[in-house]
Amino acid sequence: MIMPLLPDFMLFALIGGIGLAIISAPLGVFMVWQRQSYFGATLAHSALLGISIGLFLQLDLTLSVIIVSMMVAAAIFWLSQYKQLSSDTLLGILAHSSLAFGLILISLQDNIQVDLMGYLFGDILSINRVDLGLILLTSLLILVFYLKHWQSLLNATLNPELAQVEGVNVKQVQLLFVLLLAFMIALSMKIVGVLLVTSLLIIPAAAARRLSTSPEQMLVFSIIIGVFSILVGLFTSYYIDLPTGPAIVMAATFLFLLLQLKPQPNN
Repeated sequence: MIMPLLPDFMLFALIGGIGLAIISAPLGVFMVWQRQSYFGATLAHSALLGISIGLFLQLDLTLSVIIVSMMVAAAIFWLSQYKQLSSDTLLGILAHSSLAFGLILISLQDNIQVDLMGYLFGDILSINRVDLGLILLTSLLILVFYLKHWQSLLNATLNPELAQVEGVNVKQVQLLFVLLLAFMIALSMKIVGVLLVTSLLIIPAAAARRLSTSPEQMLVFSIIIGVFSILVGLFTSYYIDLPTGPAIVMAATFLFLLLQLKPQPNN
C-alpha cells in the first residue's frame, strides 16, 4: 500500500486554504482600493461581541457572530455617509466599543466554556468537509455578486460621482459589498480565525499592486500570491513544526516585502 504524501488533515487544510485565498482576492482588491483595511480589524473586535451575545442568549455562536458582524458592517456603512468624522475614526470607535461591550457581557456570565482565541486565530488544520462546503457557499455568493456588479463596483470605487451620473446605485452596491465582506469574514472566522482572514484579504492585494496595470491583473495576481502564501505557510509549518496561521501570514508578508523592491509598472 502506497503511503499518501499528505495526511487527511493537511489535505483538507490545503484545499480549504486555497479556496479561502481564491475567495479573499476579489474582496481584498476592492478593500485595498477603498482603503478599508481597518475594516477587518473592526470586525475582529466585533466578533467578541457576537460571541458574548451568543453565549448570553444561548444562540449558536457562528450564527451570532455572522449577525453581529453584518450589523456592525451596516452601521459602518450608515455612519460613513456622515462626513463629520473620517472613516478610520468611525472604525476605531466601533472596534473598541464592540470590544468593550463584548468584554462586559462576558464578565457578567459565569462558567463560560468557549475558546475565544480559536475565533481570532482559528485552526486551519481542523478544516473538515462541512467547512469546505461553507467555503464553497461563500465562493458562490461572491461569484454571483461580481458577475452582476463588477463594473458597477469598479466605477463606484474609481469615481463615485461619475458612477452615480451613469445610473449606478452607488450606495446599494457598496452596501452589498460591505455586507458580503462581513459575511465572508464572520463565516471564515471559526475555520481559520479572523486574523488570518484579514491578512489574506489585505496582504496579497497590496502585494499585487506592484505587478498590476489593470484591475483584472491585480485580481489575478492577488489570487496567485494568496495561493502561494497558503502553500508555503502550510508546508513550512508541516515540515518545520511552526504555527500554521502565523506561518501563512509571514509567507505573504515576506512576498509583499520582496515585491516592494520591484519598480511599480506604469499605468
